[in-house]
Amino acid sequence: MQSRIELNDSKTRYGAISRGLHWAMALAFIWIYSTASAHYLLADSALDEFLWATHKPVGLLLMVLLLVRVVWSLLNRHRRPPSLNLAATLGHGLLYAGMFAIPFLGLLRQYGSGRAFSAFGLPVMNGFEGAKIQWMTDLGNNFHSLLGWTMLVLIVGHVAALVLHCIKGQGHVLRRMVGTADNA
Repeated sequence: MQSRIELNDSKTRYGAISRGLHWAMALAFIWIYSTASAHYLLADSALDEFLWATHKPVGLLLMVLLLVRVVWSLLNRHRRPPSLNLAATLGHGLLYAGMFAIPFLGLLRQYGSGRAFSAFGLPVMNGFEGAKIQWMTDLGNNFHSLLGWTMLVLIVGHVAALVLHCIKGQGHVLRRMVGTADNA
C-alpha cells in the first residue's frame, strides 16, 4: 500500500497544510501564554526576561500564520470537513476574531508608542520622534491583554469541546485534525 500525503482538505479530514498551520499555531500559543504567564507571575525573574523578549516576535508570527491560514481556508472552503453545529461555527469564529484582534492591537500599541519593532532580526516598523499617538496606545493598553486572557478561555473551551466529543464517541472530530479520519 502506498502512503500519500494529501495537502488539500477533504470532506472527511484536513489536509497536511491545514493541520500543519493548526498545530504550529497551537505550539506558538503555548509559547505566547508561557511568556505572558511568566511576565505576570514571575516579573523581573530570569525566566521572565528570557521569555518576555520573545512575546512580540511570536505574537507577530501568530498573526502571519493566521493570515496564511485564512487564505488557505478560503482556497479550501468547498473541500473542508463540515462544521458540527452552530456552536462550533460561532466558537471558531470567535477564535479567529481573537487571533486577529489581539496581535493587531499589540502592533497598534507598538506603533502608537513611537518605538521601533523588529522580529527575528527583521525590521517591522520604525520608531518616530515626538509625542505618542495616545488613542493607539490606549486602545492597545485597554484591550490587548484583556482579549488575550479571554482568548485563553476560548482555547480551553475549544480543547474541552474536543475532549467531550471524544468521550461521546465522536473521535472522528480529533482524527480529522490529526490526519487519520476515515469516511465514517
